[in-house]
Amino acid sequence: MARAADVHICEVAPRDGLQNLDISVPTEAKCALIDAIAAAGVREIDAGSFVPSKVVPQFADVDAVMAHALTHTSVTIGALVPNPKGAQRAIAAGVKAVYFVISASETHNQANVRRSVDEQIEAFRAVRAAIDARPVGRRPQLMGAISTSFGCSLEGKVSEAAVCRVARAFAEARADEIGLADTVGYATPKSIGQIVTAVRREIGSQMTLRLHLHDTLGAGLANAIAGLEAGIRRFDAAVSGLGGCPFAPGARGNIVTEDLVFMLERMGLSTGIDLDRLMQTREILARHIPAKHLTGHLHEAGIPKVLWSAA
Repeated sequence: MARAADVHICEVAPRDGLQNLDISVPTEAKCALIDAIAAAGVREIDAGSFVPSKVVPQFADVDAVMAHALTHTSVTIGALVPNPKGAQRAIAAGVKAVYFVISASETHNQANVRRSVDEQIEAFRAVRAAIDARPVGRRPQLMGAISTSFGCSLEGKVSEAAVCRVARAFAEARADEIGLADTVGYATPKSIGQIVTAVRREIGSQMTLRLHLHDTLGAGLANAIAGLEAGIRRFDAAVSGLGGCPFAPGARGNIVTEDLVFMLERMGLSTGIDLDRLMQTREILARHIPAKHLTGHLHEAGIPKVLWSAA
């Protein structure tokens, strides 16, 4: 029997990785990317977002992409939703995980979903009720993601109290998991520890937490290490470092999945991911996405086989 992974990685390139691009990626390419990610052993994929196509045109084909993604029955296929209507579409599609976002920054929340934080909390409660109305065996997991947990390009500093307020609301509304998102990449290893500790103090140790990190200022992997030291074992990442928020000026790519896997495995932490296969996703992306959007130290330097074989 295969060893259980020490660290769980959710691949977000098909959703967060593509949403900010100024080009449209063909449906068949998105499906091929999901296939390659699943073949590499990734056990959770954020496969799309149920948002109006006039707001984010990249997801006009989300129904077709999601239907294909869900053929990977051994993988948790999730979708981001901004409101109860989007959640209803995701639930009807049969997703296994619903990711609902509320910003700790009031300004970013208004820019992102055109609601106040309080209104978005009420919307989350409606999504929880919609999921609970389904038969027990057909209820997707519900994650509450807190955007701008470590700073906001619109407001600047975001207080611990603002993050903890949303975390408490998610916990009281019975989220299955809470994600802390460094939406614009302003986090430092110190702030990672401070916010994780504050949230744990606010909602207790029973709630599962994950980190969603961006590498805007080059601190992404250092922040992942800080997360590990704070007890986090669940992370979001994107192949080739794709990503960015269309409603957060200055946001750049997610931490690079390939680099994160290499680092974790070299540290003796298993991910269950086949790195060589994961590296092949670059070929799919390069056919449709300009090279300026594709990053990653392993892709630039190559996998040091001596070190990798030793690991």
